[in-house]
Amino acid sequence: MNDTVTRVSDAAATALVPAPPGAAAVPGTGREAAYARRGRIGRRRLTLGNAAVYLLLISYLLIVTYPMFWLACTSLKPDAEVFQNPFSLPSPTNLRWDNFTNAWTKAHFGAYFLNSMLLTVSTVVVTVLLAAMVAFALTRFRSRGAKPLLLFFLGGLMMPLQLAIVPLFFQMKQWHLLNSLPGIFLAYVGFGLPFSIFILAGFFRALPASLHEAARIDGCSEWQAFWHIMLPTARPGLITVAIFLFLGNWNEFFVAFMCLSGEGSESVRTLPLGLANITIVSQYRSDWGVAFAGLVLMMLPTLIVYIALQRHLIKGITAGALKG
Repeated sequence: MNDTVTRVSDAAATALVPAPPGAAAVPGTGREAAYARRGRIGRRRLTLGNAAVYLLLISYLLIVTYPMFWLACTSLKPDAEVFQNPFSLPSPTNLRWDNFTNAWTKAHFGAYFLNSMLLTVSTVVVTVLLAAMVAFALTRFRSRGAKPLLLFFLGGLMMPLQLAIVPLFFQMKQWHLLNSLPGIFLAYVGFGLPFSIFILAGFFRALPASLHEAARIDGCSEWQAFWHIMLPTARPGLITVAIFLFLGNWNEFFVAFMCLSGEGSESVRTLPLGLANITIVSQYRSDWGVAFAGLVLMMLPTLIVYIALQRHLIKGITAGALKG
């Protein structure tokens, strides 16, 4: 009798003690067998889920990278091969590197590139600086007009660009700013301020108020507290806004077409307008090899900026999502 009780107690104790991770299931015990089957099914589902995720990511990677690869290959083909074999690789013995030379020199791509670089960098710097000051003032200073003024700026996000282009055109014509870089500079700054203020206001609002108060107690003026304390703290937001502004202004066509298409504007045109002219370079004949080479040269700065600042962009978006 005692031996029977002892065996039953040992079996019960064994059943209550969980099996160590990775241990094989003991045959004949239903609980361990059920756990083992459940573990195998879970691993199988996890593996199938990972495979589906990897398949989606690889598909998205191909969708994004294949057009850029095709663009680079097409830029090295002559015009005839562009239409005869559009999806084939360029012949190694007939690589048309002169397409890039012709785009840079004969199609005045160098001048267009310099205009776009000067215009984009200047508008990004001025827009980010002005938006940071406005956002800081509207979020840190208590005033009755702060919230209405912020809503006034955010109202610019609701206005379509096509709706504002007609009054903008006549206003720039009245001020004699058409067909000039200062005119398009002011337009880009004006269109970029609402978005920039909207993003930076969230960043400054999320910063601890104690930082600003401590700087003021230590004897800093409002400008010193903003420039030396608050602005460096909001660096992820500044970089995020700068990247979006750079990409938007670099590729912008509609406003530039309306403001830089008159007589005497050839020397101040930007890259998108220059690319539109590159397709017709000689007696209205489309030179597609030169056009695709120009697209490659136009795409390189955006890729370089994104790759160089990708870490800051992700950090800024994440910080805004967590704090805002």
